[in-house]
Amino acid sequence: MITHLIEGEQNPAYDLLSFLFDKFMSNLINKERIENIICFLRSLKINSNRFQRSLKEKNIEMIHIINEALTHSSADKVFNHEKLEFYGDAVLRLSASEFIENNFKNMPIGDRSELRAQIVSDEWLTQLGKKINLDKVIIIGPKAIGDRFSKDTIIAETLEALIGAIYKCFNSIYEINLWLDPYWKKDSELILQAPYKFNAKTSLQEWCQKRGYGLPEYKIKEVSKTHGDPDRFLCELFIKGEIQATSLGKSHKKAEKLAAKRAIEKLYINNIDKSGQL
Repeated sequence: MITHLIEGEQNPAYDLLSFLFDKFMSNLINKERIENIICFLRSLKINSNRFQRSLKEKNIEMIHIINEALTHSSADKVFNHEKLEFYGDAVLRLSASEFIENNFKNMPIGDRSELRAQIVSDEWLTQLGKKINLDKVIIIGPKAIGDRFSKDTIIAETLEALIGAIYKCFNSIYEINLWLDPYWKKDSELILQAPYKFNAKTSLQEWCQKRGYGLPEYKIKEVSKTHGDPDRFLCELFIKGEIQATSLGKSHKKAEKLAAKRAIEKLYINNIDKSGQL
């Protein structure tokens, strides 16, 4: 690869290759798509000099990488989000770990792991994706567009790919933390104020064990055969043989999680524990 050995040094071969590369890449993405991507990236309010400079210069290499992240596999089997999603999964966890280290230095390791699990979860990714209107810039194939049950999954996957793409553009988590830290600060406060709302299964298990009730029992029934149906599975939650909550979910895991949340909120509201502590 031909590069400038010294910043500002003239290198005609490098300049020619850069020009040809930019020309080639710009032909792959139409001008309207480029403008849509730039407008979307500006809305993220990532205030680093190099990020803003890349937007101002309409850096075509960065736009190409972002466009890859925003292209779902249902639209293109080769050029799509999947590799960047895999990349973004690791970047997201590293960035979240950095956030927790900087903001909760005295938090025990076990509590750090629980908090991180909440702020990198699919549910959290989906919520943030909707806040930033990510769905408006995702390229989706016809079949996926018609599948309303997969919408949240696509948003979560694409956001993870976007995180991987931004890291790839700058080879640093700096921009990721500039972007995500404000959301994490707000959500971490809510999670730490009422952890049972965000980690209901663990909280309910601890509540039961503290009183010698044994583990909660989850019984699952499939009530729909439709793939992706948000009400496909029914969960009945029992404590000491008595049913405490029921819920529906598109997977065993989601149905159990919602049942646990309903049960622990019921116990909290009814103040079964006289101290009000779960």
